[in-house]
Amino acid sequence: MLNNFWKNKKVFVTGHTGFKGSWLTLILSQMGAKIAGYSLNPISKPNFFDDCKLKKYLIKDVRSNILNYNKLKKCVSDFKPDIFIHLAAQSSVLESYKTPRETLETNISGTSNILHILKDTNSVKSAIIVTTDKVYLNLEKKKKFKELDSLGGYDIYSGSKAACEIISHSYIKSFFKNSNCNIATVRSGNCIGGGDWTKDRIVKDCAELFIFNKNLTIRSPRASRPWQHVLEPLFGYLNLAQKLYKSKKYTGAWNFGPNVQNNMNVLDVAKFAKKILNSKSSIKVTKQKYYESEHLALDSSKSKNHLKWKTHMNAKTALKISLDWYYFFYKKNKNKIVDFTFDQITEYKKKFINVKK
Repeated sequence: MLNNFWKNKKVFVTGHTGFKGSWLTLILSQMGAKIAGYSLNPISKPNFFDDCKLKKYLIKDVRSNILNYNKLKKCVSDFKPDIFIHLAAQSSVLESYKTPRETLETNISGTSNILHILKDTNSVKSAIIVTTDKVYLNLEKKKKFKELDSLGGYDIYSGSKAACEIISHSYIKSFFKNSNCNIATVRSGNCIGGGDWTKDRIVKDCAELFIFNKNLTIRSPRASRPWQHVLEPLFGYLNLAQKLYKSKKYTGAWNFGPNVQNNMNVLDVAKFAKKILNSKSSIKVTKQKYYESEHLALDSSKSKNHLKWKTHMNAKTALKISLDWYYFFYKKNKNKIVDFTFDQITEYKKKFINVKK
């Protein structure tokens, strides 16, 4: 990472009020970037953005839908960003079953709006389109997916994100061959960390219930996921954005997933969280209502070989750091949670990120 690269860079972030967006805002602020955010209001109470009072770290804080093309275009035009990071999405598999049309509109039409605006924007030199590890056609063969593997999706969320990938690369080939703007799509595993209050998130549920000795009910005890702390892929995205800023050879799709050894099933995650939080709660299992993939893992050798990126923390370390955040929020000092978050970012950089001036 080049610290001076980010100083005074103008970065436009969609979805800045969400979980990943909030962490990204603090990382970019720490590195001296000028940030404009465009997003809907936070969907949960409590929420990371409001409780950390993140608005003060932004040059602009616009609350609107990415489906509002004219407003989004004007905001980008007025801010004239150097770098664009698109995080805004309907990001829940279960929610996509309940609101399939809204999920498709937000994830597909919203992303196409952004790509079309980037096509006509001269200031942006690099852009990151964030999708998910669930874009791959998963036939439950326990394989590690590479960037060129077939895309697909049995649920609406996965299908919508696979469509985002296809649309993004169609735009890149159609309109950005001779453009100064270089674009990449990024796919990461199940990101965890403090401040994620999205409904039906296992780590959040464990923290909220176990801290107060309440019982937890899980729906997919055997489902195995590549758990990784949110800091891991976010620093990967920023590293890639740096490379894209100067070279078109980094365009395309990139995986930022942990090693398969980081996979833990949901039941083991719950048991580990209960132990870490010294909880007296019990864990119950309920019948799964909707389809969710049992096994999912990424092959991130491309990022390792070309970006020198890798996951540094194993699953249990990532889980403990996440649970520590929630414990501090609920049991220690909610008013100083932003300082605690900055401390976690600083500690991660100190241990794992080679930051050069």
